[in-house]
This record gives sequence, C-alpha cells and structure tokens, in this order.
Amino acid sequence: MAASAKSFLADAGYGEQELDANSALMELDKGLRSGKLGEQCEAVVRFPRLFQKYPFPILINSAFLKLADVFRVGNNFLRLCVLKVTQQSEKHLEKILNVDEFVKRVFSVIHSNDPVARAITLRMLGSMASIIPERKNAHHSIRQSLDSHDNVEVEAAIFAAANFSAQSKDFAAGICNKISEMIQGLATPVDLKLKLIPILQHMHHDASLASSSRQLLQQLVTSYPSTKMVIVTLHTFTLLAASSLVDIPKQTQLLLQYLKNDPRKAVKRLAIQDLKLLANKTPHTWSRENIQALCESALHTPYDSLKLGMLSVLSVLSGTIAIKQYFSSAPGTATTTARSLDLVKLAQECCYHNNRGIAAHGVRILTNISASCQEKDLLPLEQDAVFGLEALLVLCSQDDSPGAQATLKMTLTCMVKLVKCRPHLSQSVVESLLTQLHSAQDAARILMCHCLAAIAMQLPVLADGMLGDLMDLYKLIGRSATDKKQELLVSLATVIFVSSQKALSPEIKTVIKQQLENASNGWTAYRIARQASRMGNHDMARELYQSLLTQVASEHFYFWLNSLKEFSHAEQCLTGLQEDNYSSALSCIAEALKSYHKGIASLTAASTPLNPLSFQCGFVKLRIDLLQAFSQLICTCNSLKTSPPPAIATTIAMTSGNDLQRCGRISNQMKHSMEEFRNLATRYGDLYQSSFDADSATLRNVELQQQSCLLISHAIEALILDPESASFQEYSSNGAAHVESEYERRMMSVFNHVLEEVESLNRKYAPVSYLHTACLCNAVIALLKVPLSFQRYFFQKLQSTSIKLALSPSPRNPAEPIAVQNNQQLALKVEGVVQHGSKPGLFRKIQSVCLNVSSVLQSKSGQDYKIPIDNMTNEMEQRVEPHNDYFSTQFLLNFVILGTHNITVESSVIDSNGIVWKTGPKTTIFVKSLEDPYSQQVRLQQQQGQPPSQQQQQRTAYSRF
Repeated sequence: MAASAKSFLADAGYGEQELDANSALMELDKGLRSGKLGEQCEAVVRFPRLFQKYPFPILINSAFLKLADVFRVGNNFLRLCVLKVTQQSEKHLEKILNVDEFVKRVFSVIHSNDPVARAITLRMLGSMASIIPERKNAHHSIRQSLDSHDNVEVEAAIFAAANFSAQSKDFAAGICNKISEMIQGLATPVDLKLKLIPILQHMHHDASLASSSRQLLQQLVTSYPSTKMVIVTLHTFTLLAASSLVDIPKQTQLLLQYLKNDPRKAVKRLAIQDLKLLANKTPHTWSRENIQALCESALHTPYDSLKLGMLSVLSVLSGTIAIKQYFSSAPGTATTTARSLDLVKLAQECCYHNNRGIAAHGVRILTNISASCQEKDLLPLEQDAVFGLEALLVLCSQDDSPGAQATLKMTLTCMVKLVKCRPHLSQSVVESLLTQLHSAQDAARILMCHCLAAIAMQLPVLADGMLGDLMDLYKLIGRSATDKKQELLVSLATVIFVSSQKALSPEIKTVIKQQLENASNGWTAYRIARQASRMGNHDMARELYQSLLTQVASEHFYFWLNSLKEFSHAEQCLTGLQEDNYSSALSCIAEALKSYHKGIASLTAASTPLNPLSFQCGFVKLRIDLLQAFSQLICTCNSLKTSPPPAIATTIAMTSGNDLQRCGRISNQMKHSMEEFRNLATRYGDLYQSSFDADSATLRNVELQQQSCLLISHAIEALILDPESASFQEYSSNGAAHVESEYERRMMSVFNHVLEEVESLNRKYAPVSYLHTACLCNAVIALLKVPLSFQRYFFQKLQSTSIKLALSPSPRNPAEPIAVQNNQQLALKVEGVVQHGSKPGLFRKIQSVCLNVSSVLQSKSGQDYKIPIDNMTNEMEQRVEPHNDYFSTQFLLNFVILGTHNITVESSVIDSNGIVWKTGPKTTIFVKSLEDPYSQQVRLQQQQGQPPSQQQQQRTAYSRF
C-alpha cells in the first residue's frame, strides 16, 4: 500500500524519468482504477504532465478515452478534475483520433438527473468546442439547458454557448435570436443578462449576423442605462467591432461620445480601456477628428486618473501612423494648425504634471512627435521633450518604488529614441544622465547604465567623455554584497567597456579588479567577463576567467571557463598585429591557433548530452579554420619572394594559353586559397541557418565573419586570378546606416577600406606584383586587428525551440528494417511536435515546417534488373503548418529494387519572414524491399524451365483482394 501511494507522490519522482510513454500511461491507469478517491484524483491531475512529456496522438487518444470513462462513471468531483485537465490540455484535443467515442462517453452524462453533473458536462462540451463545432446533439443540449431552472446549469450553458459561437457559424446564427429574446425578456434576471451579453462578441462570422448583433447592443445601451449594463454592453460592442473590423470607426466615435458626455467615472474608464484596445489593434482607422476629440476631453477633465488613461491612449497613437495623419494637413483647411496644436499643447501641459505617469506619457508623446515628423521644424518641441525627460529623470531616480521604476524605464526608452533620431540633442541628454548617476538609487542607476550603453553604441563619439565620470562612480560603489549592488557592478562595467572603444587602460583594469575582489561574488565576475568578451576586451576577460577557474563546483563548468580563458588568450595574441610586418603576423596567428586548439578540446569536454554546445563548437572550429586560411594566404603571398616564377614561366604561359602560368606556382596556390575562403563562407552560412534561436546581434556577427571570407576571396580574384571581369558594384557599402555595435562598425570600415585598396590596384598593374601580395596581407591583418566579439548566443540561450519527430510504421528495434513488398508502396506517416522554452517566439516564430524525405539503396539482393532511374530513389518535400505546435503529413514511397533501403526524414523550419532554418532533427529508418510471392513463383518456374499455368498467368497483384 505504501509503495502504491508513494508512486503517486512527488510529481517529479526520480523513477518517473526512466518510464517510456506506455509505462507512464499504465502507471496512471493503475491510479484511475484504484478504489480510493484520492488516488484516482491524483492520477487524473497528473495527465497534463504526461501530455507535455509525450505529446503524440497515439498516447493522447488512449489517455483521453480513459479520462472519458472516468467522467462517465465517476462522481462529480472526479468529473470536475477531468474538466480541468481537458481545459489545461486544450491544445492537445485535436490529437484525439476517436473523437466520436470520446464525445459519446462524455455526452452520456448530459441525461443525468443531477443538474451539477449536467452543468459539468456542458462545460466539458464547451471546452471541446474546437474539435466538435458542428455536433447537433451538443447544440441542442446547450439550447435546452439555457431554459433550465437551475442557475449552475444555466451558467454552464452560457459558457458552452460562448465557446461554440466562437467556433461554429451555424450555432452562432441559430442561438443569436434565443440570446436576444432572453436578454430582452422581462423574466430574465439582470445578473443573467450581464452574463448573456458577452456571447454577442462572437457573432462576427458574417456581415448580417454582426449587423443584427450591433443593433441589439445599440438597443441595450439605450434601454438599460445602469452602470453595469452599459459597461458590459459597450465592452462587448468593442470586441465585436474589433473582430468584424468594418465597424471600428463607428465604435471609436461611440466610445469618444460616452467619454465626453457620460458623467460616470466607471463608464469613462471603460471607454478609455476600449479606446486603448482599438488604438493598439487598428491605429490607422483613427481620424484627425477622433484624436482631436480625445485631446479636448483630456484637456477639460479635472480627474488625474482619467487624464492618465486618455494620455496613455494618445501615447500609443503617437508611436503609430495615426500621428502622421494628424499632422498632415489637408489643403485648404485653415483650422488644421489650431487642431494640431491641441495635442502639442496637451503634451506640453502634462510634461511637468505632479503625477509621474501623466508626465511620462506627455514626454513620450513629444518624443514620438519629434521622431515621426522629422521633416517639420520642431525645435521648441525637442527642447520641451529634453527638459521634460530631465525633470522626470531627477524625480524618478531618487525613488525606488515599482511605480517610479516603471516611469523611469519609459523615460530612458524615450531618451534613447530621441538621441537616435535627433543626434544633436545627445550631448545634453548624456550629461544629465551622468550628473544624476551619482545621487540616484541603485535600482535607478542600473537602468541608467543600460541607457548610457545604448546611447554609446549608437553614437561612439560621446563615449570617451563618459569614461571619467563612470570610473569615479565605480570606485565609490559600496562594499555591500546586495543583489542590486552586484547588478550595478555589471551594468557599470558594461558601460565602461562600451565607452573605452580601444583596449582598456591598466588603471581601468586595476579599478575593476579591485572592486570585484572587494564586493563581488563569482557570478558577478563571470557576467563582467562575459560582457568583456562581447565588447572585445579579451585581456580583461582572460584574467577574470582565470580567477574563476577554481571557484566552480563541476568539471563541466571548469572546462567551460577554461575554454573561454583560452579563446580570450588566443584573441589577445592577435592584438599585437602590425601592418607590413608579415613574419610577426604569422607567429601571432600560430600562437592564437595554439590557444584555440587547447580551448576547443576543453569546450568539447564541457559539453553534455543535455547541453551539447553545438553552436559554440561550430563557431570556434570555423574561427580556427579561418585563422589557418589567413595564415596560409600570408605564406602564399610570401612565396612570391621565396619561390619566384622560373625563367621559362612566360614560355609555359604562352604554350598553355593560360596567362596566369607566368606567375609560377603562386597562381595555383591562390586558386586553392580562394576556394578555401569560399568554402568557409558557405560553412558560416550553414552555421547561420542552423541558429534559429540566436539573437539578431549573434546572427549579424556570424554574417560579418561570412562577409570577411567572401571579401578575401573576392580580393584574390580581383587582384590576381581574374582582374578583367572583377566587379565592385555588388560589394558597395550598404547598410552602414543601420550599424548596431562597435564591432560591426569597425568591421564595415575595414571592408570598405580593403575594397577601396583592391579597386585602386585592380587593372593598374599586371598580376602578380609585390603590391598585390602586400594588399592581400594587409587586408588579412586589418581584419584580424578588429577584436572578435563573442555575442550573447555564445553564452546564453534566451529562446529555445526544438522539433520532435515520430515516424510510423516504425520498427520495434531501430536497427531492424521494415518489410515491404516491391510491388506495393509504403505510406510513411510523419508526425511532429514543436517544443519551446520559457520564452517562445522571442526572436522569431515558426510559420511552417519543411519535411524532406529521401531514400538510398544500401544493399541489393537478387538479380540486377534494368529499372528506370526514377524508381531508384525517393526524394520528396512537403511543407506543413503546425497547429497548436503539432503537425502531421504522409509520404508514399516506392521500393521497386529488392534490398535494404535507408530512409532519411529531415525537418527544417520556415519563419514568418519566409526564411528557411536548418534546425533538424534528422531521423533514419530502414526498409527491406521483398519480392512479391507471385513474381517469385513465376521466376522460380522460369528458372526450372516450366511454363506457368494458365490460372497463374491470369493472376494479378489485385486478385488477392
């Protein structure tokens, strides 16, 4: 007994992870059959976790049928547990294969004499509406239960009616009149009417239904003026308009009318809330008159809470296309300027309001106007925005309450936006931030450091001026080890790294290390080292990783830190490169490669089955190969001196008709070198395509590495191999305006410089001269002198997406082949589940999954027949869109040739921008193609010299059926 009880305790029991899907289901089934109610309930509520762990239809179908049995025969408490499980597992409902059987078992309870059991059944049917939208018996039961005398049953029927109305057009059209009668009927109590009205928000399946629902709601608004009725009706009105789209302008006018004329604060609040919903959903439908009316209401209201709400709507609109429509004056309208001033007047009035929230929204509106309407001369507005931001900064940085922090975040976001679109304001904004840093609270300082880092990234000119103030502040941070202090140390160090554009001075390093020794824990030191690696300060990072090596508890962490230390040391070796000094460049690259090889060995040791570090290993291996290619290129360039062309090179070139032969062996070496760089560029492209979960900065970093490979291969071609046909148009600098980081900025300037050098040399001198080789070597050194940035995805995975595939038929033993007759086709069903981490869709979302199925003949058996090439292999591709993270499709495969075939199913994903990402996984199964019995018999008879009998001659493959 104790053992059976124990197996149901502790959701994450140790033994549970070893169970496969069937064992886990049997374990729960044992609990369902238990005689004790507690154990039955515990088994029921553990089903959602089972679905999460094994999200494939075969298990989910069996599990839901078992739950339906419990629902049919259990008591009301068990039914309630099953209902909750069904509602929690809504996205798995469509994987139920025997829907009829499942519904039949659940539906049998609707005929119970117990109204509570009927109510739970109705709620259960409502929760299943997505898979049974057109079941007439369910529709009929809901209509009947709406007339019940039991309140619990009626409320359940209303819940079910709302869910079915959302899914089924027929049900919505049929129930609309019934709902209308009940709402208008005098016998229906008011609280029931309040619950019935929201059903009308789902009547948007066609225009006539939406129109009749709007008319009914219009009548209700005028017929029932009580506060509760008006609030519920208006909100339903808004949701219906938002779904049906055609009536949004009318709805905006109606809400503005209530906001202006209705004296009740509750109704005004509801109107503001709904206006915000419409502003977020469809800002393009807001006319100048709508915005003007909202401004007038905000100017005239005496209540701060309502003014805050109206300003929040205006601040949402000010960041969209609506603000441009508001300011674009139609020709011939003299009143436009006065109108335009109302919004500005309101924002200026609110900038210095004693309510923080109102002031923040006022400043945000001014910032958005300055950013959106750049063609207009808005100097007074810009100044107002800056002064308002500075006032809010002073106010909020002294207060560490959550409200003040939220306002400060909004203020700092506005500062970054304003500096980005109006760079001439940056100096005053940075000065006010630095001044305020000294007196601010720790929580505010952290946010202000993030803001300074963002501004310094955009405008590196300002960075040097910050350094002195930041260092003074860094020295003053107290020695307390609170979380805020640790966070502040990291944030300040980040700004210092961003500000010191070149290498860190020894004084800065000393100050940072002293503070870390005094006041920090190991995690803070690691985070600062990580930031140093991202900003290219590898010397500092190496020292910090070295100090942390002995402070970790697991060998995997030790190897991880050791690998980071070696990579930082390797990159530090490359900082000593000098132009025109090629022998020292070769020794620096050799030293860097030595450290990189040590690091990759350590990195491989740090990987685990759960965390294979595939991106990190791929990135570092490519870096090693790139450094080796650079080293080889410098050696090749030097070979012009060590092994010049022989005297007969010109004669060989004339004889062979290849002009490059007169350069001697360097021409072939350069050709190999160019191919190697192109190959590296392709591999960087593959790494990019496999990094679906990476942030944009990491992807840009990989792209820059790829571009540097293409640049060198292009330079080799343009200078040496084919100067005549080299084109520089496609390599012209584009995108320089959208540079996001200092690393990218420096790489782009190197790219442009190298292209200019190559273009100036191209066609001036015949290849190969010392000028050409010097140009190539200097290009390599210029690229390597930019310190490599190890971006966020190298250290941290914010988004996690993986695909799990299941193939059927599948063999019991993976090495065992599936038997198929060669005159039949194999129907291969591929099912898949998309699994997400804690932040799904943070950087990009999956639009569809591309499945590629291919088969290869591994070993033949029997005679070689002449078979068309088409029948030799199977190569198919299908795109499927996941629904609730599940997808399935089928392939028909031919195996005409006898023998063992290897089938590979590979998945890749397509994001919402149509970009293909090779995420995997790749699954393999084996199929053995066997000769069908009749053909075998005919062949044997032919071998023995017997003519086949008449009866056998008439048999076909279909006669067996």
